[in-house]
Order: sequence, then C-alpha cells, then structure tokens
Amino acid sequence: MYIYQRTSWPTFIWDDKKLLVPLSGVRNLQGKLLGKMETLGFSLKNEAFLETLTVDVVKSNEIEGENLDVDQVRSSIARRLGMDIPGLIPASKNVEGVVGMMLDAIQKYYQDLTTNRLFGWHSALFPTGRSGMRKIRVAKWRDDAEGPMQVVLGPMGMERVHFEAPPAKLIEFEVNRFLVWFNMDAKNSKKHEIMEPVIKSGLAHLWFVTIHPFDDGNGRIARAIADMQLSKAERIHQRFYSMSAQIERQKSEYYDILEQSQKGLLDVTEWLEWYLACMSNAIESSEEILSKVLLKAKFWKDYASTIINKRQQMMINKLLDNFFGKLNTSKWAKIAKCSQDTALRDIQDLMSKGILLKEAGGGRSTSYILNINL
Repeated sequence: MYIYQRTSWPTFIWDDKKLLVPLSGVRNLQGKLLGKMETLGFSLKNEAFLETLTVDVVKSNEIEGENLDVDQVRSSIARRLGMDIPGLIPASKNVEGVVGMMLDAIQKYYQDLTTNRLFGWHSALFPTGRSGMRKIRVAKWRDDAEGPMQVVLGPMGMERVHFEAPPAKLIEFEVNRFLVWFNMDAKNSKKHEIMEPVIKSGLAHLWFVTIHPFDDGNGRIARAIADMQLSKAERIHQRFYSMSAQIERQKSEYYDILEQSQKGLLDVTEWLEWYLACMSNAIESSEEILSKVLLKAKFWKDYASTIINKRQQMMINKLLDNFFGKLNTSKWAKIAKCSQDTALRDIQDLMSKGILLKEAGGGRSTSYILNINL
C-alpha cells in the first residue's frame, strides 16, 4: 500500500522531539552561512549565487540521468543576472528552460504556486515536447493511456518498480489540494500554529513527487518547489547551497528513503530526518563554492591594474572554476577560438606575469597550470 492510498492521506505526522536537534543544527548552519554572505559585496554575492545555481541545475538533471553542458548553464544564468563575464556562450533551449524554471522558483518565491505556473515550468523543461526520444504531454497532466505511471529503477533486465503513482483521474484533485497547502500562510497550518518552513520544504518535496502529476520532470519540479520553500524560509532571492548537488551525492540513499516513505505510513519522521541531514551536508559543502568565489575575487583584485585581454580573462576564469584535464595550447586555441600561435602568445604573456606556470614535461605534452600561490 502506498501512502496516498491510506485513508488519512495527506495528513502527515512526525515526531517533533526527534527532529528538534537536527532542525536546530540546520537553522544554526543557515544563520552562519547567511551571516557570512552578508559580509560580501553585491558582486561577490552574485558570483556565489551564479556558482551555486550552476551546480544546482546541473546536479538536479544528473539525478535524472541527464547531463547538461556546464558552460551553457553558467552562461544562461549569468546573462539572466546581468553579469558581465567573458566567454559567455549560447545555451540550448533545454538549458534555458531549466535555468528559467529555477530562477522563477527562487527569485519569485513570494508568489503563489499555481497550476499555470507548474505548467510553465513543465513547458520550460521540455521545449521540444519530447523527453529523449519519447513524445510526452507537455503542460498537461499525465493521462495513463499506456498504463499506470511507474518509477522503475535498476539496470536493464533487472528493473523493479520503485513506485506507482496515483491514478491519472485523481491528479487534478491531488494537485489542487497540494497547492492550497503550499500557498497557505504558515500561521493557518493545521499541524502546528506555525509550521516550521524548513520542515515544510521537506514535506513539499515528498508530497509533490508522490503525486507525480507529469509524464516526466516530476523530480526536478519537486526539487524546485523545495528550493522555493527554502527561499521563503530564508527570505532571500538567492541560494548559497545546493540541495540537488547533495542529493546527487547521496542518490542511492535518496531513492531508498523515498521508496520507504512512499510505501510506509503517514509518519514521515524518518524522511524528514534524512532531509535535514542532507540539508546540513549541503550547507557545509557550500564552503567549497564560497572559497572558490573568494579566490577569484582575490585574483582579480590583485591583478586589477594588469593588462589581461578578453581571451586570457575567460581562460583564467575557467581555471579558477576547476578546469577539467590539462591545459595546453591546443585546448586554449579551441576554447578561445583563436590560432595556436595566438594561444601560445597568450600563455607566454601570462607566464611572464607570474599567472601561469609550466608543468613538468615539454614538447607536445607541455601543459600549464594556474599559479595558485598568487
């Protein structure tokens, strides 16, 4: 029996005493992080938001087995935030759609979540009307014409049904009930006089993904809804930690606890304990992004009076953003769209300024790294 089949659905219950310590820990970490971000200037906060949202968008799609081009995602976000960053590239409709959905959820968290808004997000996720090779119903509830909606996991030939969603005929009713609850002012909550907003984020995630109203994209939309609620909780239009990135790191646990919760009782204490632990890990992992942003800020401050051309600016930023593989003249020429002679001149110029160092080796294998002891 799935939780939506129980007579008391969707009256979730949980043990406040078990959640008190992890919830207090998460709230403490939130406060410390937001306090730290307040000490940064506008441009640095924007840079941290850009890095965080880039990771969030990429990892939310990776959870579903879809890989997006990181540079396209970053370019799309930067353009929408009005950030002047060298080397921005065009983004596909798919990337623009995912980025648009996430920014709408985070930056307009104060607006009600409606059916039309959900349909808009779904259209943004699937601009071609297809999920891979499969045609899907875009901006419409699933119809179960080909049988019940099932979430199937496991390698080919060894698949098993992780979850079977409610019948399509119930979707409109279930979604409307969810939206009334989600948009409800916290003070009108039946569970408590004031529902803890972080707890509400975890419940919203579980509730929406259990309804599973669309042919595809339910997980990504559920995570966007959860992020929207976290933005409400923090009352800011930016995110500085990524729940999706942490869920992707703990993907096996994520699917296990989802299955356990969706096949269990309406007591969701264990789900909320897992969600809070995941959130705690996500906030602690944000230090990595913040360190990267501060390193970039220090670099550009130290070299503010140094003449560095646009190609060099772009390549330095890529190196500061954890460049994959080894950098050589061929890669420089390809990424910067210039000749190898120009690439070599750019590299030699940066070496003379102490910005790049030559790695061991020579000839065709010569590669270069950023001088991190700047």
